[in-house]
Amino acid sequence: MPYDGYNIVSPALARNPFSYEKVEQISRDIQTSWLTLDEITQQLNLFEDESQDQFLQSLEVATRMAIEDYLGMAIFPVTYRCYYGATGITGTQTFLDLPEVTPNSQFQSAGVTINSVAYYNGNTPPVLTTIASSSYFYDPTGNKVVLSSVPSDINTVMSNPLLVTFTLGANFYAQYPVIKQAGLLLLTHLYNNRSDTTIENLKKLPWGVECLLRPYKPLVM
Repeated sequence: MPYDGYNIVSPALARNPFSYEKVEQISRDIQTSWLTLDEITQQLNLFEDESQDQFLQSLEVATRMAIEDYLGMAIFPVTYRCYYGATGITGTQTFLDLPEVTPNSQFQSAGVTINSVAYYNGNTPPVLTTIASSSYFYDPTGNKVVLSSVPSDINTVMSNPLLVTFTLGANFYAQYPVIKQAGLLLLTHLYNNRSDTTIENLKKLPWGVECLLRPYKPLVM
C-alpha cells in the first residue's frame, strides 16, 4: 500500500481523493445536432436520398452522446449536481471538488458555471437553503468550489446535506476534425449494425474510433 509519510494509505483513497460523495446528471441536450446531415450523408454515400433523414438524425444524437460519455466532455452543455457530507466542517472554509472540467477555447479557465451551492438545514423536515454567491467562488486551477464557511445549521443527520449544481460548457475539442471524424466512424458503425446479435463475437468500440479519441481521453490515475 502507498505510504504518505505518516500512515499507510489504501489504494482506493490514493486514487480518489475528491470530496464529493455522489454525482448525478440533471440536464443534458438530447436533441441538438453536432454532425450536420450533409456530413453524415457524405460519409454514408447517401447522395440525394432523404428517405432516412429522421433515422440518421436519431443516430447522430446517439453518436454524439456516446462520444461525450467516452471522453467525459460536453459537446453541448451538461448540468450536474454533486453531493457532499458535512461531518466536522461547520464554520470552516471548505473545498468542494467537482468531478468534471471543460477547458474553454481561450485556454484561460475552465468552462464551468456554478449554478448554485445549497444545503439542507436542520429543520424537520429539512429545508434546502441556497447559499449566497458571495460566500463562495470557483477555483479553476483546482476545479473546485471554495466555500468560505459551512452554515452552522446544516443538517447533521442526512448523509450528504451539501449540494453544488454546476454546468459544463461546450468543449472546444468537439470541433477538432479528428473528434468529428471519430463521430462519423462511430455513426457509420451504428448505421451498418442495426443489432448487437451476430454470428460472430460481440465487439467493443471500433478500433478506428478508439484510436482517434484516445489522445483526448483523460488519464485515470
